[in-house]
Amino acid sequence: MAALTWEDRASRYLKAELKRADVTYEELAARLAKHGFKGETKASIANKLARGTYAATFLFACLAALELEGVRLEDL
Repeated sequence: MAALTWEDRASRYLKAELKRADVTYEELAARLAKHGFKGETKASIANKLARGTYAATFLFACLAALELEGVRLEDL
């Protein structure tokens, strides 16, 4: 089995954290708006997570919106 790409790993990590927090893409968009990401929608978040490519600032904002304290590299 081939190793996962960083894009796959990033996408899987964020999807897992959303599921763990029981937060939908729509709710994440609302939470992100409170952190200055006012243009995000359910569809834009779904697209980013499907691609697995997004800016570090988006990841950090998602972590803040989910009230996570950080990322352990071994979790990726």
